[in-house]
Parts: sequence; structure tokens; C-alpha cells
Amino acid sequence: MRALWELVIGGFRRWARYRVATLTALLANSVFGLIRASLLLAAVQAAGGTVNGYTAASAATYVWVTQAMLGPVELWGSYPREVGLRIKSGDFAVDLLRPAHPLAQWWATDLGRGASQLLPRFIPMMLVGAVTTGLVLPTQPWLWLAFLCSMVLANTLCLFCWLVVNLLGLWLVDIRGFLVFFMVVFNTLSGFLVPVQWFPHWLRTLVEHTFLPSMWQTPADLATGLARGRVLEVLTTQLGWVLVLGLVVVLVLRWGTRSLEVQGG
Repeated sequence: MRALWELVIGGFRRWARYRVATLTALLANSVFGLIRASLLLAAVQAAGGTVNGYTAASAATYVWVTQAMLGPVELWGSYPREVGLRIKSGDFAVDLLRPAHPLAQWWATDLGRGASQLLPRFIPMMLVGAVTTGLVLPTQPWLWLAFLCSMVLANTLCLFCWLVVNLLGLWLVDIRGFLVFFMVVFNTLSGFLVPVQWFPHWLRTLVEHTFLPSMWQTPADLATGLARGRVLEVLTTQLGWVLVLGLVVVLVLRWGTRSLEVQGG
């Protein structure tokens, strides 16, 4: 446990050092947030004021919450790609020799990374949204606590998904094509570009039976109030998918290391 805590602290300190990169990302996310907000607000207005439960205010809130989550939540898979690079270079063997399980090491480090981005990226982005388009946010403290728990679960789920993709490097020489493919899938179907509720009925039904909305849409629904009456349900669903994907990572890692041992022998 002490080793994992040190990894959390180390991850926090590592990413907190990149202040210029954090500021640049904040500015870029603000610009794209304004573009996304204008598009979604235009869609709501064209639809007569509401689109599948989203009003202009909740649509704007959804945009800025999801833009703010880009810091703490690892949707792009930047850190897990380091695991893929370590596999390619051979440094991955060091992770297997450490006292903690590799999955626990990666999760603890990424938890510190996410925590380091909460204050410098999440809060300023929400302030930008409040000043530009306005926000409608929960007033009950317990809903904010549920949102924070959901965001931690979403980040863990994103990490596990990207780890599965990067661990393909244990068998394949080049996984760049898989990384691009899954980035498109995750960004499109997780609710990042537009809410899952805006998908065609057949696609929405299909996506809601997968882990993809739990990666992104669920925290946004809690922040906008759309999941206010089913908080326990959505958090339980997220936790369930985290356990499933965590088991998948463990199994892929076990099979991959066994194949390396066979090749090495």
C-alpha cells in the first residue's frame, strides 16, 4: 500500500511540473469549448428548445463539463501509450519485477496524474463556461460527491481500455493502427463529441449496452442533472465495467507475459 501511495504522489508531482503545457491545453480546450457550445446550442435552438432532454442550458453545461474533464480523465490514452512504448523498448520487464502488480502500478500513477489536473484544468474551464454561456450545476453536495466518484471511475475505465489496446504490443510489432481506430471509436461513442442521448435510437440502444458511456457520458449526466434520479444505478454500472475491464487487463497481461516467456525459452 505504501508503494502505491508513493506512485500516486509521484504521478501527481510529475504532471504538475508541466505548467506551460497545462496552460496551453487550457487555452486550446477553451477555444474548442466555445466552438462545441455554439454548435450544440444551435442544434437545440433549431430543434425548438430541447433535444432528448437537453435544454440550451444543460447542453452548454454538458459541453463545459466534458471539456473540463479532458484534464483529469484519460480519454486520449496518453499515459497508457507509455506502457506500449515500454513494451516495445523492453523496459516493460522492469514493471514485472516490482513488488506491486503492474496494473496497480499504472492505476496509482494515473490517479496521481488525474489529481494533478483537477485544479489547474477542471475548475478554470468551468469558470470559462460560467462566464461565456452560463452553467446549470447541481447545488446538493452529495451530487458533487457522486460526480467526483463517477469521474474517478471513468478515468479508471479509460485507463483500462487503453491498457488493453497497448498490451497488444506483446504480440504485435506495430499497434499504431489499433490506437487510431480505438481513439475514433472512444471519442465518437463515449459521448464526448455529442451526448449519447442524441444518437439515433438504434445506435443509442447498442452503445448503452457497452462500457463506452461509462467512460464519459455518465459523469456528464450527473453534472447536468440528467442522472439525478438514478445516481446509485449509474455508479454501480460504472463500477461493474471497471471490474470487468480490470479483469480483462489482468488476463491479457498474464497471457502476454506467458507468450514472452515461451518465446524467450
